[in-house]
Amino acid sequence: MSKNNCISTLLCTNPYPGRGIVIGRSADNQRTIMLYFIMGRSLNSRNRVFERTEDGIRTQAHDPLKLSDPSLVIYNPVRTLQQQTIVTNGDQTDTIAHFINDGGDFQSALRTRQYEPDAPNYTPRISGMISADGSYTLSILKSAYGNPACCIRNFFEYALPLPGLGHFISTYQTDGDPLPSFEGEPIPVAIATTDGLESFAQRVWESLNVENKVSLYAREIAIADGTVNDIIFNKNV
Repeated sequence: MSKNNCISTLLCTNPYPGRGIVIGRSADNQRTIMLYFIMGRSLNSRNRVFERTEDGIRTQAHDPLKLSDPSLVIYNPVRTLQQQTIVTNGDQTDTIAHFINDGGDFQSALRTRQYEPDAPNYTPRISGMISADGSYTLSILKSAYGNPACCIRNFFEYALPLPGLGHFISTYQTDGDPLPSFEGEPIPVAIATTDGLESFAQRVWESLNVENKVSLYAREIAIADGTVNDIIFNKNV
């Protein structure tokens, strides 16, 4: 697969990738770029927004009266600690943060977790972590081809990111019943931020299925000094 895959093109032809993470290096080799988006098919999943916290973002109910079950929809998708940025699709964000604060690491933290308990989908847990030098790791924890008796844990480490190149991973291949889990390695995509983070994030946001998209968060981190710039798109405003 070409490293020049356009993330917007991949998404606009996919009605339901679910939740997705993109991490990569800007073309000028000066910044790490990260995107995280959520989608939803149920009222409970669609009734959400991203809100900033002291160290990242948190999902919140847009209308608290319509929140039927917070267990898998309310969590901290992004947290920053010890010059590392964590991004995940669930409460494993906090598991990773706790391990790091106790001297552990990303991989050890995720070895204590598995896919989400939402049979028959067994939604994968996707996670990423960016280090201060711009290197990053992606992970997916999923059932063994839909069989919950076994959890497959994959880790993908990018020690020397290439300028203008990133990697995309999502929870699902596409829509379905049950929803088919993402397969294979993270997909290489172009990090097209020469016209700015907001323009890149806007193109990705507009490429998500209009009925199913919920929120998108984009962040750029200057490798030289760790300066952060970010933006949030919420369908519910």
